Amino acid sequence: MKLAFSTLGVPGLPLPDVLRLATEHGYHGVELRAHPEEPVHPGIGAAERAEAAAKFKESGVELLGVAGYARVAAPGDDEPVLAELRALLDLARDLGAPYVRVFPGGTAEQSPEEADATAARRLGTAAEYAGDAGVRILLETHDSHRTGADAIRILGLVGHRQVGALWDVMHTWLGGEQPQETYAALSPYLGYVQVKDIASADDTTPLPLGAGVLPLAETVELLSRHGWDGWLCWEYEKRWYEAAAPLPGLLGAGRDHLARLLNDSA
Repeated sequence: MKLAFSTLGVPGLPLPDVLRLATEHGYHGVELRAHPEEPVHPGIGAAERAEAAAKFKESGVELLGVAGYARVAAPGDDEPVLAELRALLDLARDLGAPYVRVFPGGTAEQSPEEADATAARRLGTAAEYAGDAGVRILLETHDSHRTGADAIRILGLVGHRQVGALWDVMHTWLGGEQPQETYAALSPYLGYVQVKDIASADDTTPLPLGAGVLPLAETVELLSRHGWDGWLCWEYEKRWYEAAAPLPGLLGAGRDHLARLLNDSA
């Protein structure tokens, strides 16, 4: 498996500094948070996109994916959501990223069936555009659809190879789902896995990997046992928890922890 980290842990950091951190600490890739407050987002122009792609190529660090914020199950008209998806897919294509992350984003005013159908309709429509762009859309286990069982209801309706799943181990755990249950649901669709650690279900402040309660060892062992050879991406949510320790000082130990888990699972 390859190791990456998300720029959510280093909000606003210039891309050259992000790539330097990845290189210095032995990470194979980086997931870029595609928000307007970040250096790389759908609003930048062609020259900036080409420059960013060139920086990745020069560094030898892979661009794992573009982490967008489109909410595909959210109520309302389809077109604004589809336009956001197209913009994210264009950015990923221009940067050379294989994946775009999206959220479910259903709300309490919808029935589960309505949220599922809305998300599936939009993802199905965007799938052809994604195919032309050479990019795969990944629905993250998050918010209204936080477990693999939730996500599979949408993915099963879409049934398109350009639409898959992003397994966030915190959300599936918070949803009461065991790793083997999540893997069984998502394995036909799995793009990559986001790892992290927290103190408890009541305190989701990010911790160094291995310092909390999330089933990271069990998840890595499960993936290894099934021969899955994708990406593990550390999503350290520093952007939402200002009091959390800075990520750069944790990256080396985090890489070592994941390497130990992989070695123990070999």
